[in-house]
Amino acid sequence: MEIKGQIEEFIYQNESNSYSIAVFSLEDGEVITVVGYLPFIAVGDTLKLNGKMVIHQEYGEQFKIETFEKIMPESAAALEKYLASGTIKGIGPAIARKIIEKFGEDTLTVFKFEPLRLAEIKGISKDKAYEIGEEFNEKWGVWQIVSFLEQFGIGANNSKRVYDALGVNAVEKIQENPYVLVDIVYGINFNNIDKIAMQIGIPMDSDYRVKSGIKYALLVASYNGNTCVQKENLVTYVKSVLEVNENIIEDNLINLDVTSEIHIIEKEDEKWVFLEALYKAEKNIAERLVLLRDCENAKFMKNFESEIRKHEEQIDIELSEKQFEAIKQINENNVCIITGGPGTGKTTIIKCAIELYKTHKKKVVLCAPTGRAAKRMSETTGEEAKTIHRLLEIGKFEEDKLGSIDTDVTPVDADILVVDEMSMVDVFLMNYLVKAIYLGTKVIFVGDPNQLPSVGPGSILKDLIDSKEFATVHLDKIFRQAAKSKIIVNAHNVNSGISFIGKKDYEEDSENDFFYINESNQDKMLYQVLSLSKERLKNYGDYEFFKNIQVLTPTKKGKMGTKELNQSLQEVLNPKVDEIEEKAYGQIIFREGDRVMQIKNNYDIYWEKGSRNDLRTYESGTGVFNGEIGRIAKIDSNERQMEIEFDDGKIAWYAFSELDQLEHAYAITIHKAQGSEFDVVILVVPQSSNMLLTRNLLYTGLTRAKKLLIVIGNKNLIEVMINNCDTKKRNTGLKIKFESID
Repeated sequence: MEIKGQIEEFIYQNESNSYSIAVFSLEDGEVITVVGYLPFIAVGDTLKLNGKMVIHQEYGEQFKIETFEKIMPESAAALEKYLASGTIKGIGPAIARKIIEKFGEDTLTVFKFEPLRLAEIKGISKDKAYEIGEEFNEKWGVWQIVSFLEQFGIGANNSKRVYDALGVNAVEKIQENPYVLVDIVYGINFNNIDKIAMQIGIPMDSDYRVKSGIKYALLVASYNGNTCVQKENLVTYVKSVLEVNENIIEDNLINLDVTSEIHIIEKEDEKWVFLEALYKAEKNIAERLVLLRDCENAKFMKNFESEIRKHEEQIDIELSEKQFEAIKQINENNVCIITGGPGTGKTTIIKCAIELYKTHKKKVVLCAPTGRAAKRMSETTGEEAKTIHRLLEIGKFEEDKLGSIDTDVTPVDADILVVDEMSMVDVFLMNYLVKAIYLGTKVIFVGDPNQLPSVGPGSILKDLIDSKEFATVHLDKIFRQAAKSKIIVNAHNVNSGISFIGKKDYEEDSENDFFYINESNQDKMLYQVLSLSKERLKNYGDYEFFKNIQVLTPTKKGKMGTKELNQSLQEVLNPKVDEIEEKAYGQIIFREGDRVMQIKNNYDIYWEKGSRNDLRTYESGTGVFNGEIGRIAKIDSNERQMEIEFDDGKIAWYAFSELDQLEHAYAITIHKAQGSEFDVVILVVPQSSNMLLTRNLLYTGLTRAKKLLIVIGNKNLIEVMINNCDTKKRNTGLKIKFESID
């Protein structure tokens, strides 16, 4: 849908990325609200917009902008409105009217080619006329960056970032050297840039091209979790991509190192190469953690042992020797790491520490990297927990990870800070977190390094433990009650390389919470999944799919991948009936009652929780994040929107144009489930990519179940996973950063 008109007023505009809500006057005089990215646009600008009409639950009907084009005002009245808006310094409504009265339809020609004629207007000197002409043409030229960048696949949301970096001559600078975009836009397609650069005649061995190729290679490595690359491997890769002489690559590596765009350091008797942002992030983390560790222990309890024993009696628990040692380490150190698998007592330690410090009027703050992990933390401790993003109020930094490591964050107001699920924290998030912690705050990192690593680059928890710089308590004993759970026992066995297949030596009074079905035929595996999900599990307890059952799989592809499993489960658990509304989106059919997952961070979407009639429980806000699960409560085809109720009780409304942010969640990947727990897990293990057949993936899947776990898969394949502990090692430099501080 295309509309044309003028910007009348901005209701909201994000300064960093130009996301805007504006009042827009159509040619027929109708006034509507438009939302979207509008870099370089001011009140009075005439635009041609492409997009869709959507319904926002709170703000009503809006036009959602997909693309825009700034056009010349086609009438004297439109031009007067533009000039009167105050966009051009020195021109207000009165002067604008005089200009239009004087020059009429020739006004644009005067501004562009004869600006000194503006001095014919009373109140405008020749110097002022020249300045006005310059500013008008500068502003008019700036917006052309948007359409120019489309050929590189860069949308309007990133074009302001390009302008901020390159200024008004951005187009000329990019035409001269398209490779500058590699430094500005995270995730840009290097092949697009390279193709255009070759077309405009940049030589293959140009320093521009080789330097950008080196940085691009380091970026690709970061997508795979690495913060650095062995120099020899880097040279080989760049040579294969750019097809240039090795000596040219070596020369440009030296030049980039001299200008601090990259860093080359000695590690393990070899040379390793870092991008500046990743090197700096790790350096910040190391330096800040050492400062936190070494400052005065202001929260130290002198009578700790008597305090903790008294506390044990009050809350009727008996700490093990290891648990007591853990709390002692927390008391004696500003930075402490608690690590261990399920059933080893991590939660008891945290709960005990929370209560202990609260009795001393200390403020304890809990956080985790994802919404589901924070929710789980709240459930196990009985205390409020936030996501790290929410705690730091860091917003949209993920859209530009490498370029924003110095962004300001909100300091954490806490005496004691507990960070759970540390294995999921990447180098960027950790950099922000340590920046926000006041010296004197006691920090407790909790996690299990044997689970899957973070999606983003880095191996933070493992590196902190391996550095031996911080007090670390490894919990390895399964408590008596936990030892009755076959889920926990088998998870620990898998982590130790021991198979659960054929195992019989459980505790005499072990719970029947773990079942294994040996099956390799995928049709039969599917039958097992569907029958268990629909009705069979009701024989084992109060288990109902939409209440407490989740299907997990390692892969997205194939009959046992999430895509096909979700279709099959939807047909069985939420079949099509006439009274249920549906909405097709691509190949997906969304249906009222479907379980769905948010698959990307959306910081702008509005939500409500509780009843508006009860202000004690009512909440509203913005933001739904990657991995959050809910159900479709309503599909409204008339309003073209969908209402989703998420597991934490919040309700959000999605325009049909926003459905690319959702996918079915009857079955989800093990990666997506990390940080979450479900009462019942049906874990399918089909033949899939070798990179997925790893011990830590299986271990992570097993540990997602709380009450009942059913594993379905071929025994030989599962044995392969248990024995495959050679998970892809991430190349990082955090550990060596600590050594350089010492």
